Amino acid sequence: MDTQVSFLDRLFDSGLLIDTGVDGLYGRSGQFEDVIAAFERLIDRFGGADGAEAIRFPPGMNRAYFEKSGYMKSFPQLAGTVHSFCGNELDHISLLKCMDADEDWTKEQKATDIVLTPAACYPLYPTVAKRGALPATGGLFDLQSYCFRHEPSTDPARQQLFRMREYVCMGTEKHVTDFRQLWMDRGLKMMEEVGLPVEIDVANDPFFGRAGKMLANNQRDQNLKFELLIPITSTTKPTACMSFNYHQDAFGLKWGLNLEDGSVAHTACVGFGLERIALALFHHHGLDVKAWPEQVRKALWG
Repeated sequence: MDTQVSFLDRLFDSGLLIDTGVDGLYGRSGQFEDVIAAFERLIDRFGGADGAEAIRFPPGMNRAYFEKSGYMKSFPQLAGTVHSFCGNELDHISLLKCMDADEDWTKEQKATDIVLTPAACYPLYPTVAKRGALPATGGLFDLQSYCFRHEPSTDPARQQLFRMREYVCMGTEKHVTDFRQLWMDRGLKMMEEVGLPVEIDVANDPFFGRAGKMLANNQRDQNLKFELLIPITSTTKPTACMSFNYHQDAFGLKWGLNLEDGSVAHTACVGFGLERIALALFHHHGLDVKAWPEQVRKALWG
């Protein structure tokens, strides 16, 4: 914890991150954003020739799609919904009185049709399903979005609102597992270019409750999720900065994603935690970008 707070304080003092008064919700400086932009260009250099279709969704998604996804069954502790005032003039007067009295003014807020996007790929599956059958060659998509997960922390690498860059592959089992292995190899190469120490290990998502423990064990036993780990605020518990996920046919069945021969599509994705990677670069190479090793600067800025 002390290491986390110390690094966070240094980031605040340098102006790279801006304190908003809420743990895990930070402003970013121009220099911080420049590092993220440079790393995204590196991602493009490795994956741009693959021909992925670029789609950019907003950080909110259709609540009906969110409910169908089953996210609340597995991760209710992380979800965020968008609520708005839906009352009349009398309700508004009551709201203002509550605010003046420092009482809870949110009781008249009601859920809207928007929830905060939990992962960049979640709006993609219903979107692609509406198009009809995928070609025999499958589909490849390039996504980037702000995402929300309700886990306030003083660890700067565990933010509540953060950006995720993803490539999502849809096709046969072999097609998507080959895609995942390709990006595991690429991920190691990318981090080598920017001088970051990494390891890849099997992992599981933070499923909730008793049933979640069984889901997590099954996920690990089947090697469905791997993470690329980099020490940022802890050497004993390095931070997951990339993830490599094979969903089998779970999303294909849920959303009706089929190939042109009628078979259910399998899906896989690779995700980059952009803020986390930027933080890893600042932690390992220092807060002054101009003093970073030449190899790293060349990889990011040419």
